[in-house]
Amino acid sequence: MKHHLTINLPRLLGRLEALAEVGAIPGGGVCRLALTDEDKAGRDMVSGWMRAFGLKITVDAIGNVIGLRPGRKEGPPVMTGSHIDTVRTGGRYDGNLGVLAGLEAIETIADAGLTTRRPLAVAFFTNEEGARFAPDMMGSFVFQGGLPLEEALATTGIDGTTVAENLRRIGYAGEAPCGRSVHSFVELHVEQGPVLETEGMTIGAVESVQGISWVELTISGTSNHAGTTPLRLRHDAGFAAGAIIHFLRDLAREMGGNQVATVGAVEFGPNLINVIPGHAKLTVDLRNTDEAQLQRAEERLFAFLDQLASSEGVTIEHRRLARFEPVLFAPEMVARVERIAGDLGHAVRRMPSGAGHDAQMLARICPAGMIFVPSVGGLSHNVKEYTAPADIEAGANVLLRMLLELAE
Repeated sequence: MKHHLTINLPRLLGRLEALAEVGAIPGGGVCRLALTDEDKAGRDMVSGWMRAFGLKITVDAIGNVIGLRPGRKEGPPVMTGSHIDTVRTGGRYDGNLGVLAGLEAIETIADAGLTTRRPLAVAFFTNEEGARFAPDMMGSFVFQGGLPLEEALATTGIDGTTVAENLRRIGYAGEAPCGRSVHSFVELHVEQGPVLETEGMTIGAVESVQGISWVELTISGTSNHAGTTPLRLRHDAGFAAGAIIHFLRDLAREMGGNQVATVGAVEFGPNLINVIPGHAKLTVDLRNTDEAQLQRAEERLFAFLDQLASSEGVTIEHRRLARFEPVLFAPEMVARVERIAGDLGHAVRRMPSGAGHDAQMLARICPAGMIFVPSVGGLSHNVKEYTAPADIEAGANVLLRMLLELAE
């Protein structure tokens, strides 16, 4: 098998640009929440590119789309891919690069008239972001068997509709069974952080993915007049929410290491300037590369919530949205990324991922790995997200070489 192939950068950049127009928002970003009309349009576009050079497409019951190119022998495919759904203020590279670079790598192999020994597949998984339906990485979670299909289909989103009804509405409630045997999986992704750019590196060989704990907290107090109610007699849900936010920042600083904590969404009720909030809802996102430390952060949060509820005379209820343990990628896959990047002349470093990815789900059923390329300014989930064409080309060529090696 020849290994001197290189991807067609203008074709890849053109597809990234075209897909970014679907759900485009001011500033160059994209809003393509999972299973919306915009997501359907993006799915139709990418599926069309898959069909154009002969990939066999299957859509499973959770809406994952897989394009397969047969090999010289039958058997589990070497798979690549990612997701094309975005957050509400997303960029054009997060997820999309992994899908379109995977498509480009397989098309490059097809253009050269080569047939690999093992089949090749490129996939885009449903609802990776979790911005409309929790948990995140839903499609790949169902694919590898960790989340029951019926539970995922019954999930209600932020707009009160379910996964099942939206899959039917956009025409992606597939008939293929969820899950299949996979030989290996490799995902190209933008780093979504500042490390590679800061250190002058082109390629990250991802060793692990942080564990993630998502909870939604609902605080119930008493709405009352802002001017006539003494502080000592208040049951202020808004104050309690603020105390939680302050506690989480202090907790992350105190624990140090790789511990991070984020409150990304807050709602007050009745949300009036002169009324003490009687209701508050907020989300908590805890992450750590160490499972024991992540559990410690969770324990300390819940202990604080009990103390706060008692001292402020409020009730605090919690609902688990997602919980994933840290994942270590197969050492041989990490080493292969590192070696190939070095062979191609790129500066490479081993590193963890602070974000969740579909690859961590596939790691439960096959050897999996990830390739990172730099994010300018470390920005992601931001309309100004940007990765330079030269870095896109470098990462896609590492992916191409990786797929060729694994498929042979």
